[in-house]
Amino acid sequence: MTTLTIATTHGDFRVELNTEKAPLSCENFLRYVDEGFYDGTVFHRVIPGFMIQGGGMGEDLERRPTHEPIRNEADNGLKNLRGTIAMARTAQVDSATTQFFVNLSDNAFLDHGGRDFGYAVFASVVAGMDVVDAIAAVATGRRGMHDDVPLDAVFIKSVSRDD
Repeated sequence: MTTLTIATTHGDFRVELNTEKAPLSCENFLRYVDEGFYDGTVFHRVIPGFMIQGGGMGEDLERRPTHEPIRNEADNGLKNLRGTIAMARTAQVDSATTQFFVNLSDNAFLDHGGRDFGYAVFASVVAGMDVVDAIAAVATGRRGMHDDVPLDAVFIKSVSRDD
C-alpha cells in the first residue's frame, strides 16, 4: 500500500491508497501528486457531517486544467465510510479528474448501486482524522456560484509520498 501525507493550513493527515481495489483512481491521483498539482489548491466545499471536497481549484475558485477523466471504479467493493476518500465527479459517471472528498460519516447513498453508479473510494485516512474534522468545522458561505465554501480558505499546501 502507498501512503501519502496531505499537508493543509489546518495540519497534516496521512492517507493510504488502495492500489489493489482502485488501481486507476490511485494511478490518476499519484500522477497529479507527482506533478505537484495539488499544491496550493483549496478545500472548496465543506459540509459538516457529510464530506470535505478539494483538489481542483485555487483560492479564486477557478478550476485548474486537468488531464482526461478516468473510468469510475465505484464498483470495486469499497464503501463510502467515515474516513474514506473518493473521487469527485459530475453527473457523468466517468468524469473524475483531480477532485476528491473525504467522507465525514458513513455515506452509503454514494456507494455503487445506491442511487446511481456511485463514487469510487480509493483511499482511507490512517492518521490525522482530527485535522479533517477541524476542516469540517470551519465557517462556510456562498461565493459566486459555489455553496459551502470556507470563509477563510483552507489550503492544501502539499501532497507527498511517504514511501
